[in-house]
Amino acid sequence: MKNNKKFAKSLYSILLMAFMATGLLFNSNQALAYTQYYNSFDEYVEGEKSKDPDFKATWTGVAAAMHDLFTYAKEVYAEGKAEEAYDTVNAGYYNYYETSGFERIAMGKIAGSRKTEVELQFAATKAVTKEGGSVEDFNKEVDTLDQMITRDGYILDGKDPDNPEGESEGSGSAGWVTFMACFSIILREGFEAILIVGAIMAYLAKSAGDDMEEKKRKLRPVYIGSLVGIGASFLLAWVLDLVKLANTASQEVIEGVTALLAVVVLYYVSNWMLSKSETDTWNLYIKDKVQKSNQGGSLFALAFTAFLAVFREGAEVVLFFQPMLTGDEDAKMVWAGFGLGCVILVFVYLAIKFLSLRIPIKPFFTATSILMFIMSISFLGAGIKELIEGDVFVAHTIPFLEDVIPTNDVLDVLGIYPLYETLVPQVILLLVTLIIFIVVTGRNKRIHLEAQKNREESSENQTR
Repeated sequence: MKNNKKFAKSLYSILLMAFMATGLLFNSNQALAYTQYYNSFDEYVEGEKSKDPDFKATWTGVAAAMHDLFTYAKEVYAEGKAEEAYDTVNAGYYNYYETSGFERIAMGKIAGSRKTEVELQFAATKAVTKEGGSVEDFNKEVDTLDQMITRDGYILDGKDPDNPEGESEGSGSAGWVTFMACFSIILREGFEAILIVGAIMAYLAKSAGDDMEEKKRKLRPVYIGSLVGIGASFLLAWVLDLVKLANTASQEVIEGVTALLAVVVLYYVSNWMLSKSETDTWNLYIKDKVQKSNQGGSLFALAFTAFLAVFREGAEVVLFFQPMLTGDEDAKMVWAGFGLGCVILVFVYLAIKFLSLRIPIKPFFTATSILMFIMSISFLGAGIKELIEGDVFVAHTIPFLEDVIPTNDVLDVLGIYPLYETLVPQVILLLVTLIIFIVVTGRNKRIHLEAQKNREESSENQTR
């Protein structure tokens, strides 16, 4: 009997140990089932260098590392861990796409609109986790994002994405790619700022007439605003890097708020210039002493507009260039691209400034007002998109526009994206502007008719 009890206890112990071992093995397999990945570009480089000291990252390699990260995101989302999946996708954007320089190089070598397309796909993927979408929906968005990154990686490495194992496309060395990327970035971002600053300075020069002292007095605040904007750009980049906010949601929020603030000032200046576009209206403005005493306020608004335009674009350029300054050769190509872009921008500014002096008051003011309005629309869309990337809003795409807008470089520069969050405010701003235009045009016409009547009466009196 005792032997039977001993046997039963032994059998029970063996079964219990076997069960526990099976459980441990099962749990171990579950843990091993997750795809292994690097959480950031720096971890990826460090990990690969520990295996091979001569390791040098390629864009296809970065894309492959991001693929592992995206695969992990799909695995945890399938288990109901939406927040972890969201953080993982976010790591792909902030820790890889921005930090590695992938975004900047893609802008230069592929297209600025391609960068926007990828950013919107990141936003669409994160939106699924925020709104509790199905596993199928999440996998679909992640797979689309993964394919876009992979394809771009092949292109950036000079390979045919449809035949990766084939011959290189012969697009040039990595240094040349860096040069073209930096050149296109400073040209693209600087052009927006130079359009605004150049238009403001041309306007002030025109309003001063032949009085050189008056011209210098009016232009000085705008020069100061532009220089302060440049200095503030470097300061912001340094502060963001110092407090570890560069390439984070906080950076996107700062850029978004700055852009929206610029919208307010640009829109004010646009309407102010439109109100003075009629020659008689402008003459009355100049002659009226009460209005003239308020010129300081208008001058400040113009200087502040120049500051915001330069600051917004300058900060973005500085932050874009930071990840590219990784080596001596890269640094040389970065500064070469930057320098050539700056030289071209100087000629653009001079062309705007001097050619505009030959344009009559009415067409010049009207054209400048339209330019300011277009930049308001652009900054409004770009600012809201930055806030979406900073997780302030969840993006909702407009399906029938999704395949048209992101791939269009012109619309991308104008800040027009296939999102309800950006298009609805832009349409509202457009409608408000149309109403203001009708009102202001009617008022200017009345002022013109009244001035014409006064001139006729004055002429009749002189004749008598």
